[in-house]
Parts: sequence; C-alpha cells; structure tokens
Amino acid sequence: MRGVLEEDLFPSTAAPGNNNSKVKLERPAAGAMSSRHLIHRCFASTGTMFLWALFLVAMTATYLSVHSFVDTSSRYFAASWGGLHWERQIRASASPRRPPGSAEGAGLSVLVTGAAGFVGTHCSLALRRRGDGVVGIDNFNSYYDPSLKKARRALLGSHGVFVVEGDINDGRLLAKLFDVVPFTHVLHLAAQAGVRYAMENPASYVHSNVAGLVSLLEACKDADPQPAVVWASSSSVYGLNDRVPFSEAHRTDQPASLYAATKKAGEEITHTYNHIYGISVTGLRFFTVYGPWGRPDMAYFSFTRNILQGKPITVYRGRDHVDLARDFTYIDDIVRGCLASLDTAGRSTGTGGKKRGPAPYRIFNLGNTSPVTVPTLVAILERYVRVKAKKNVVEMPGNGDVPYTHANISLAREQLGYKPTTSLEMGLKKFVRWYLSYYGYNRGTHTFRNS
Repeated sequence: MRGVLEEDLFPSTAAPGNNNSKVKLERPAAGAMSSRHLIHRCFASTGTMFLWALFLVAMTATYLSVHSFVDTSSRYFAASWGGLHWERQIRASASPRRPPGSAEGAGLSVLVTGAAGFVGTHCSLALRRRGDGVVGIDNFNSYYDPSLKKARRALLGSHGVFVVEGDINDGRLLAKLFDVVPFTHVLHLAAQAGVRYAMENPASYVHSNVAGLVSLLEACKDADPQPAVVWASSSSVYGLNDRVPFSEAHRTDQPASLYAATKKAGEEITHTYNHIYGISVTGLRFFTVYGPWGRPDMAYFSFTRNILQGKPITVYRGRDHVDLARDFTYIDDIVRGCLASLDTAGRSTGTGGKKRGPAPYRIFNLGNTSPVTVPTLVAILERYVRVKAKKNVVEMPGNGDVPYTHANISLAREQLGYKPTTSLEMGLKKFVRWYLSYYGYNRGTHTFRNS
C-alpha cells in the first residue's frame, strides 16, 4: 500500500523580453570637461548607484516575500489532511463502539501517536477490538523500511482505524484533530527509537522525543476537555544504575545514551505539564519489547533474517566476557499494560490551559522480570528457524548500550493488575511464524518472496 501525496505546483511564466530599446551614449570632447563637472558627475553617479542598490534590495525583498507566500500556499494546499471527508473519517474512527450499558463501561476515544509503529499498531488494534474509538497519527519516516509501517497501516485500516499521515511537531494539525474530536485519552508512542542510531543522527532524537513531546502536550493543554496522557518512556532511563531489579524508586540521572537522555527529559517535561496545567500523565518504561510486526532494527529481528540468509550475526559481550542480558517483554504483555494504564488514568483537571486542581502523575515499569542472555536468545532462534547461526562474538562498544536490564514490576502489578505471561521461547515462536509468513521465506531455496 502506498500513500499518495498530491502537490499543487505553481509554475512561473517568464515575461517576454523587449530587445528593441536603444540607448545612445554621447561622449564629450576630450578636455571639454572641467573639474567642477567631474565632481558633479561623480556625485550624480554615486547617487544613481545608491538608488539602483535600493531598487535591487526592494526587488529582492519582494521576490522573497512572494516566494515564501507561494511556498507556504503550496504546502497548505498539498497537505494530506483536512476537508469535510477527512473530518468524517476522523470522527468515525474516533467513535467508541461498545454497546450501551456494557460491562466495560463507556468506550474511550484515543489518539494514538506513532500508530503505524510496532507498539502503536498492536495497541490500536486491541483498543478497536474491545470497542474503543481510535485515531492514529504517524509520519512514516525512513528510520526503517516505511513499507512495513504502511503494511501495518493497511492492517489497521481493515479494522476501521484511520491513521493520519502527519508529524506531532505540526501544531496546526494537532489543534485540528482536537477540534474535530474531544479525545478522552492520548496514547503517545511516537518517538525516535534506537540507542546506537543516536550517534549518527542526534538531532532526530531531540526533534521527535523532546520537541515533538512538547508540541503534543501543548495541544493537550489547550484542548477542551483535556485528555489523560499515557506515554512511552523507556527502561533506558536507568542508564548506569547497577541496582537490580530496576525499580521506579531508583535514580535515573545517569543516562548512558542520548536516547535515554531524551526519554528522561520527557519524564521531567511531562511532570512540568502535570504540575502547571493539570494534565493527567502516566509514563511507561518499556523493557525490550519484541514480537510479530516488530522493528527491523532490533537484534532478534535482524538475527532472524541474517541466520536465514546464512550471514554472520554480531553478538556483543560485556567486560570480562560476561554475556549481555535483557528483560525481553512480549508485545501482548506490553499491550495489556498500556490498556490498563489508559483505563486507570485519572482525569486531567485543566480547562483552557489553566489548572483547576491536582492531577495524577504516575510512572510504571513494564517488563517480564526474567532477563535472558543474548546467546540464549540466539539458541532459541536457531531452533525455530532450523538453521545454525554464524556468530561473531565481540566486546560491546561504548555506544550507549547497557549490559543488563531487569524490571521490578511490583508497582504495575499492584496498581494496574499487570502480569506478563509470555516466555521468551513462546514469544519467539510466534515471532518466527509471523516473520516467515510476512516475508514469504522458502525453506527449500532459502529465499524471501518479499524483501
């Protein structure tokens, strides 16, 4: 499925020139010009040049002004959102479909950012399946293959979830969405992900994870009614903390990567908007989420492809030959935690950007509480894809990764009823089944139908 963006072009037509004008230059006779005339000519020439300079400046300013207007108009008319049909689609998608008086209560109306992402797609489907209204927004950037994101959007569309193609930094778009629909909740999952990529493109993390978050909170602050906000922080905020399992009470002021720093900044920013404007906020620290429709940049995903193609995989090891370990958490368990957070989020208390009383501010770990070493992960994948991996074991570089993660989920269990149930073996089995089907892997020829 390919999104089509039509652009209005504004061609410029050059005016026909006039080559018939003639200028007659007259030279004074040699020696006929006095010093007084020379001085007069000099000042006259200087004045003329000054006038010409003013004229050129004026023309340049006019051109830039017109060019800016045309460029702005072009972007406005080429926008992929807006109009009566678009508004009807938004309203229909946002409308809850739970039957009146159902045991679950009145349905939610949720704006999901990053809806075409891994977690965003699964959460949007789960909300829609239980009868909630869902509208998604995603910018479909090229951090990884956009075709996978568009396939997720097609899946959402088949279940009646409309996804707007747009950026959360676009305040005008966000204001329009809140004008069309009085969302009860925002599930903010849009972000620039990945620890190592931050070393290549640091600006993208500030743009999405800091500026984008502020843009969204501004829209929520001004909305009437204000929605409750549930958003994805990260286990990366624990950084150099060496106390395990990681608890929400542990210090998070020593990030090991720029990605972690932007997520920690997000926790401070959301606390500020909660304190000043009364926005209900729940932050969720995800621990290494995996599963079907996942992100190709994640180790389990790239390992699977490379093993099947007979390519070597790089397995990092910590200092003193200690294996790295992660608290791998299956996507279905994360989804249940996200929906429980939405269901238990207290109301925001602001109106018109003014706080009327204290609003809830919560942070929870969402993990599996069972760290598994990376070599064990590889061994499980080898068993399910029926191919032996070619491993290149190297020491972990200083790129922001941490050697170990382990979630303490007692707070989420107590307040959300969160209880992960999927082991890594079962979760990887489901992932490999999806992977082979989605990419059309032929075991006989060791080739992919869809690459």
